[in-house]
Amino acid sequence: MAKYENTLIGEFEEVVTHLENDIVISGISMNLVDESNYTIGSTKIAVRVYDKYFMRNGNRASLSLTVVGDKSTIFISAIGAGGGSLFKFTLGAEDDMVEIVEKSVEQMK
Repeated sequence: MAKYENTLIGEFEEVVTHLENDIVISGISMNLVDESNYTIGSTKIAVRVYDKYFMRNGNRASLSLTVVGDKSTIFISAIGAGGGSLFKFTLGAEDDMVEIVEKSVEQMK
């Protein structure tokens, strides 16, 4: 499992759209599995789950993305899982998934 978390200042919908675009264009086999959106008061929450097929190890890996925004403060959590073969050797698939989000966030800062 790989994890990346960060906080930034921005506009919630723009941040979510930027992340979604960067994730989807990161690879032909990247697939949005499902999404959830929720607002309570001034707090907005977006959850996205992606999966991707990795030819190098013949497995799929998943990326769970959670974005929480309250006014202009935005918290982002990305967790990569799966992608392992026998004995959980992932060959970096989980890290690759999380790195997409990390690079996208750094572009927005």
